[in-house]
Amino acid sequence: MDRAELTTEQVLKRDIPWEHYMSTKLISGTCLQLLRRYDHKPESQRAPLLEEDGPAYVRVFLNILGSISKEETVEYVLALIDEMLATNPKRAALFYDQSLSGEDIYEPFLIRNLLISLLWKGNWFVQEKSCKILTDIISARPKLQNGMLPNGDSSNSKSKLTSTHDVLRGLVDWFCSQLRNPTHPSCSIPTTIHCLSSLLREPYVRTLFVQADGIKLLIPLISPASTQQSIQLLYESCLCIWLLSFYDAAVDYLSTTRVMPRLVEVVKGSTKEKVVRVVVLSFRNLLAKGAFAAQMIDLGLPQIVQNLKAQAWSDEDLLDALNQLEVGLKDNLKKLSSFDKYKQQVLLGHLDWSPMHKDPGFWRENINNFEENDFQFFFCVFASNHGISLQAIFCSLKRGKMRT
Repeated sequence: MDRAELTTEQVLKRDIPWEHYMSTKLISGTCLQLLRRYDHKPESQRAPLLEEDGPAYVRVFLNILGSISKEETVEYVLALIDEMLATNPKRAALFYDQSLSGEDIYEPFLIRNLLISLLWKGNWFVQEKSCKILTDIISARPKLQNGMLPNGDSSNSKSKLTSTHDVLRGLVDWFCSQLRNPTHPSCSIPTTIHCLSSLLREPYVRTLFVQADGIKLLIPLISPASTQQSIQLLYESCLCIWLLSFYDAAVDYLSTTRVMPRLVEVVKGSTKEKVVRVVVLSFRNLLAKGAFAAQMIDLGLPQIVQNLKAQAWSDEDLLDALNQLEVGLKDNLKKLSSFDKYKQQVLLGHLDWSPMHKDPGFWRENINNFEENDFQFFFCVFASNHGISLQAIFCSLKRGKMRT
């Protein structure tokens, strides 16, 4: 069977020769006893074992990954860990039990299963499971205690254990590699975005992702979706944008992309509340930064917000965000539509098609201001020959005058 298409269920049907591994001293007798109690048992029997002696099982799994290189066995143990965490995500905390303080909990996944197979470009099953397990473990790590971080991390530590930063750098490199050249045609991108959307909660990961030029790889995924799988991918891609919107360097990069038109198209066409919520929250974060407000207004977001508010949403966070976004857009429209700002643009010759030129209310409220001093600043700009676009804008003024 093609290992790229392996499933966890298929792998867990295997019979692994644990007795042989003990006879060849690859595992201990204690390890064999634990495996006999756990292997091929239903969750109803496994749960009490993990509740009573979870760290011991974690040590067994780590030792096997560190000492046995047979591919079928590596896949099997990764499937066991993945199933254990999928059934109860809180079990990731077992990796940080005090009894494992001397264990390098990251190294088995990195050295054999992630980085080498990344370079090898083979066995998608091992890559995917390693990535997901590492993401779950890192996300569950405890906060700083007594100057020490999990797995021997500390500012003055001489420990040779793999640091969290080492793992995060390896993962971000792998994410970007998968986004550029997917190992699996249909699974690489969803797996990458799923794990990335979890880890971007880490400020260090945001920094690494921007430095690795990962944002440009993310933007193309922001597009309307129809199938359930593509909707989930869209949601998690937009979630990544929202998380990045808290980081100034990422916001600066986003301002150079077409992320705003893409987000607007998504929110216009999506009926999934979670997608709409995360996009609206992204708008709210970006509204006060750079030229995003002008872009939002120019793309018709004020009217879109009105349409969204008229729909029956159940999420209070979404409703609050829509109200805040509406107020913020109105305030920015007033600032962008002030006559003083318009006059300054005219006199400097920097006039362009900004939101004020498309707002009928601006012309109605300010048409008489153009008659001051016998249209002095109006005609002096025409005389300065700033180009056809400038004259076209003044033509819109003429049409506005004729309608009043």
